[in-house]
Amino acid sequence: MTTTIKQLQITFDCAEPERVARFWCEVLGYVVPPPPAGFATWDAFDRSLPPESQGSAFACIDPSGVGPRLFFQRVPEGKVVKNRLHLDVRVGTGLVGEERLAALEAECARLIPLGAVRVQLLRADGVNESCLVMQDIEGNEFCLD
Repeated sequence: MTTTIKQLQITFDCAEPERVARFWCEVLGYVVPPPPAGFATWDAFDRSLPPESQGSAFACIDPSGVGPRLFFQRVPEGKVVKNRLHLDVRVGTGLVGEERLAALEAECARLIPLGAVRVQLLRADGVNESCLVMQDIEGNEFCLD
């Protein structure tokens, strides 16, 4: 039996979909896709929706088409516990020791002005390489790996 490869979309529940989407565009080098046919901008599309649906969703895509689409949807409740799933942003692939730590720290320094929060550096332990736990602008955990 062969398995067909399926496309993957990652969905974030959040309070401010466009704000969180634009943060992840900056983190990953993603872009906002073109607005739906018939609309010059996403703002024009958003204004065409019923008031209760305006600002309720946003998306970003990998401009190369390789990475998954990220979708952000507004939910009424705030984040209260640790994520059960998180993204690993692979900035240190193939690097070890001080070289890896330098790459992680450099990316951390780039992301903090965007609103990311540094949580904890997890140093290499003989099994896993070092990674840096962070949070996005709404407190969702992710790792610089």
